[in-house]
Amino acid sequence: MSNVFRIAAHYTLARGLRRWSTRAQLERWQERRIIRHVERVRAQSPFYRTWWDGRSASAWKQFPQIDKSIMMQNFDTLNTVGISKEEALILAGESEDTRDFKQSSIQGITVGLSSGTSGNRGIFLVSDREQDAWTGTVLAKLLPGGLWKPARIAFFLRANSNLYESVKRGKLQFQYFDLLEPVNVLVERMEQYQSTVWVAPPSMLRMLAEAFEQGHLTHMPHKIISVAEVLDPLDRRVLERVFKQTIHQVYQCTEGFLGATCEHGTLHLNEDIVYIEKEYLDPATRRFVPVITDFSRTSQPIIRYRLNDILTEAEEPCACGSLFTAIERIEGRCDDTLYFSHRHENQVVTVFPDFISRAVIAASPAIEHYRVVQRGSGRLEVSMRIHEEASEEQVKVAVMQQLNTLAERLHCMLPEIDFVPYTFEAGVTKLRRVERRAD
Repeated sequence: MSNVFRIAAHYTLARGLRRWSTRAQLERWQERRIIRHVERVRAQSPFYRTWWDGRSASAWKQFPQIDKSIMMQNFDTLNTVGISKEEALILAGESEDTRDFKQSSIQGITVGLSSGTSGNRGIFLVSDREQDAWTGTVLAKLLPGGLWKPARIAFFLRANSNLYESVKRGKLQFQYFDLLEPVNVLVERMEQYQSTVWVAPPSMLRMLAEAFEQGHLTHMPHKIISVAEVLDPLDRRVLERVFKQTIHQVYQCTEGFLGATCEHGTLHLNEDIVYIEKEYLDPATRRFVPVITDFSRTSQPIIRYRLNDILTEAEEPCACGSLFTAIERIEGRCDDTLYFSHRHENQVVTVFPDFISRAVIAASPAIEHYRVVQRGSGRLEVSMRIHEEASEEQVKVAVMQQLNTLAERLHCMLPEIDFVPYTFEAGVTKLRRVERRAD
C-alpha cells in the first residue's frame, strides 16, 4: 500500500469510524491494544525487556515509569530500529546547524531533536509507517476540511522535520517558516503565501498579531493553531481579539501527539493513540502530571513515560460530546512551580504557575506582555510591557496588590519583588510566562 493510501486510511479512522458509545468501551479497547503493544515491544526492545523484569503484559500499569533522562541514558537499547544515540545526535545536530532538515533520516527513520526547554534535549525517531499515521491523525483532527479540501499551511518552528513535511499531500500546501529568521522577512513571506492555516508558538502569533494591527500583514487565516509553548490566558485573549476567531491548540512533544482542540476550542487528549495516567498534584483543583503510554509507536516505544508538564482537567465534559478527556489548561512544567514560605509554619507553599498568571493579568488591562521569574534565592523578578498610555507605576502597584492578595489566600509570605525591563526574543527560546530558575 502506498503512503498516500496509508495516510488516507489513518485519516478515515481518526475522523471517527472507530466509535465507542461509553468511556468503559474506550478503556477496554485501549487495554487490549496496550497489551498487544507491550508484547511486541518486549520482543524488540532489550531495554524494556530488562526494565519490566518478567512482569506479565496484563500488569503493565505496575511497570516502573521512565522519563526523559532514563530514555536518553538507554537510547541505544530502548529503540527498536538499531539507531545509536551518537549517530542520531550527529545527524540531527547537522540538520539544525545547516537548517537543512530534508536529509534528517537514517535508513528511512526520521530523526529529530526536541527544543530542550529544560536543558535536556530529547531525540525522537519516527518510521515511515508512524509518520503516515501521524499525518493522517493530524489532518483529521486539526485541518478544516481535512485531507480532501485545499489548504495552505504556514508552519512556524525552530526546526523543521520530515515528519512535518509529510503533511504536504495532494491539495495541501505546506511552507516551513524558520523562527530564527527576522520577523520582517517572515511577515513578507506570509503576505506572499496567503496561508489559510497558521501553526505557530503563541509568542510568534503575538508578533503576527502586531504586524496585522500595524497593516504589515493584511490577510487572516481560516484557522490558527498554537503549538510548542503554553498558551497563556493573556496571549489567547489578545489573539482572539485581533483575529476574531477561536485559537486552537496542539499538545505535542517529543513523546507524541498528545492532544488537540475540538470544534469548540476545547483541548482533548488523543486517547485513540495514547493512554494517559493522571498523577494528581492537587486533586481539588484537578491538576495532574501525565504519564503516557503511546500504543501506536514502536520505533521508539513510549510506555509509562512521566512527563514534566502540569495539566488541569476540565471540570465538566465538553459540549462536543467527545469521550476523550477534556483539558482546561496546559499550565507549564513542574519545574516552573514556585515556592513561597508559609506565613505561620516552617514549611513551603506550592504556588502553581496559573496562580501567578491570573494574578498578574487581573492587575491591569494595560499589561501587553509579562514574565515572572523566581530566582534561586526565592526573589521574584517581574517584567512587563505596558500600553504606552498607561501609568507604569500604577500598574506596578496593582500587580503588587494582586500578588499580595494571592499570598494571603495561600497563607504564605510574598517574596521580595524586583521589577525589571521586559525582554524576550521570539524564536530563539521558548516563551515561559512564569518560570523558576536555579541561578
